[in-house]
Amino acid sequence: MAKQATYRVASNPSGFRKDALAVLFAGDSQTKPLHRIGPKVVDYYLLHHVLSGSGIFRMGEVELELGAGDSFLIYPGRLFHYVSDEDFPWRYRWVAFAGSGAGTLVKDAGFDPDRPWARTGGDKAPGERCRAIFEAFRERGGSAALAASGHLHLLLASLREASGDSEPAYPRPGTHTEELARQVTGYLSTQYAEPITIEGMAEALGYNRAYLSRMFKQHVGVSPATFLAKLRVDQGRRLLRERPELTVEQIASSVGFQDALYFSKQFRRWYAQSPTEYRTTVDDALKKK
Repeated sequence: MAKQATYRVASNPSGFRKDALAVLFAGDSQTKPLHRIGPKVVDYYLLHHVLSGSGIFRMGEVELELGAGDSFLIYPGRLFHYVSDEDFPWRYRWVAFAGSGAGTLVKDAGFDPDRPWARTGGDKAPGERCRAIFEAFRERGGSAALAASGHLHLLLASLREASGDSEPAYPRPGTHTEELARQVTGYLSTQYAEPITIEGMAEALGYNRAYLSRMFKQHVGVSPATFLAKLRVDQGRRLLRERPELTVEQIASSVGFQDALYFSKQFRRWYAQSPTEYRTTVDDALKKK
């Protein structure tokens, strides 16, 4: 006996906003036998997660039969169509999203236009995340958009983990040093103001400290410790120019130096003058304009 067809959808109560990431709407449906969508295109990402039944999905050169535990992602501007099975029509939940950061997000989740699917087996997390987005929109609370964005991140993370694609992507041998340098640079550039140590960074990135330092210096030309010290000094130099109301002690603390005297020593090492002398030079130059 065929299940009764259902269709529910809830939209973002905040409407469409040109954010880095905006979840637009979410819903669920028990489809009819041979229920067909397309061929058509849409201008947003549209992720479906199949709860039961089966069907055929096609986008570009990709054509797949998908069933319970599978997800498929429709890309903006790509021609697609899908149809539910005649005997076991699928039931699925879906989420639509867009924004300048959406492409990076789906790539990080393991999706690609040539591989727009994930197989997650019996993991219930993806379906529950889709439902959570739907419920947030249906309740129309003031935090609905924010909650939906959070659930979308967790949804994509659960798809990657459940599909067994959560192991870190190790770089090819020829690019290993470059990739390591990129990781170290990113780590230090985002956390320079914190009381970080090279040992702690090496552990967080999963490398031996000596190996990490050697490979980084080989690629960049200086050790991670020297890179960090110069980065902190340069950030302090910027604040000396842009934030005249801050004291040298406050600036030193803001860029990760706990000792203002040590900040001054490092500043002089790189720029052959003290922070105070540099600030005076900047002030004098501005007065002459």
